[in-house]
Amino acid sequence: MSATPSFTPVLAPGAPERMAVIDLNAVRHNVRHLKTEIGERTLIAVVKADAYGHGAIEVGRAALEAGADMLGVAHIREGLSLRRAGIDAPLLAWMHTLNSDFSRALTGNIELGVSGWDLDAVAETAQKVGTRAVVHIKVDTGLGRNGCTLADLPALLHRAREYEEQNLVTVRGVFTHLAVADEPARTETLTQLEAFNAAVNHVRQAGLNPELFHIANTPGTLMHGQEAIPEELLGNAVRVGLGVYGLSPISSHDPEDFELQPVMTFQTFINSVKEVPAGQGVSYGLNYRTETPTTLALVPVGYADGVPRVASNAPVRIYPAGAQAQTYQVVGRIAMDQMVIDLGKPGLSDPEFGYLGAPVVLFGNGENPSVTEWAEAAGTINYEIVTRISSRVDRVFIDESTSTSES
Repeated sequence: MSATPSFTPVLAPGAPERMAVIDLNAVRHNVRHLKTEIGERTLIAVVKADAYGHGAIEVGRAALEAGADMLGVAHIREGLSLRRAGIDAPLLAWMHTLNSDFSRALTGNIELGVSGWDLDAVAETAQKVGTRAVVHIKVDTGLGRNGCTLADLPALLHRAREYEEQNLVTVRGVFTHLAVADEPARTETLTQLEAFNAAVNHVRQAGLNPELFHIANTPGTLMHGQEAIPEELLGNAVRVGLGVYGLSPISSHDPEDFELQPVMTFQTFINSVKEVPAGQGVSYGLNYRTETPTTLALVPVGYADGVPRVASNAPVRIYPAGAQAQTYQVVGRIAMDQMVIDLGKPGLSDPEFGYLGAPVVLFGNGENPSVTEWAEAAGTINYEIVTRISSRVDRVFIDESTSTSES
């Protein structure tokens, strides 16, 4: 098991007041480890939603440097942003609307997931543009969202074969998405695998010869070979999102159990420290009152920064100058721009204790609170916590070959 790097707060002069510190070294570690886990299979690193809030361009480059074979995004515009940044690696986008810009996707060499009407729209665009579209056919094997049903699949494959014969389309892949792989004991994953295998048989009977078959997401990839998730689930390619960012999709497992390193650390600085009496109400609704005289510290982030408003009692770790770091809980309601910490005793506003201006970490690696702890406090999942961190929070990228750089 690899050790998680220890955390050192960012204290450089001119450091942003609020920052999501993105460790690109951890991205590389995670991708290399995932490549080891899947062997010779193709690794599609998913960087949709600005790489789950981590910065798609920087994370995409780091993932490719570490051995990722392709990048995956939801929207064409996300793929075009990567292309404008000079990333020319294979790239797949799979979520389209009637207003999607298929023309720019094709001229930008973006592969497209299709599952119905979009195949016809892509083929029509390919004819207009004068290029051949590369597509991956998405099958709904039980999730009930995007994807072609097994009942409609033969007709879709027939059209795909016709478009291939017209040199408008190349079917490079077939894929689906898992519904309950994060609950590895559930049998629905095996049912989806059976449905996917049936879909692959339909594909071959239609005379198509795709190169890639991808079904496993992060939980399917990490848990293959255990419980109801067989090795066969990995196909010859996997799409990994959360694992790239060093987070666990399995509630009973920490990232360290999978030898993953968390990538994002959310840091700011205490901007006010003051003494209050017993009975002092804190924040909107006054649903928290101090039991004894104490010191309150103000943390200048709130729900406008992506911090869940409902996450009262979530943990933060404060690094006062000259004193040992300690973990506290948020008290009272989280507001748009701020939240409050009860330091537990009076007198700590004295400058000698070093709380004013002290770094405070909401979540991160090492001994800091985890993203999962914040998710539990908010009644949600770790995916949402990192993805929702807003653009008001500067991304600061840590790279082994460079010093800290701001977004």
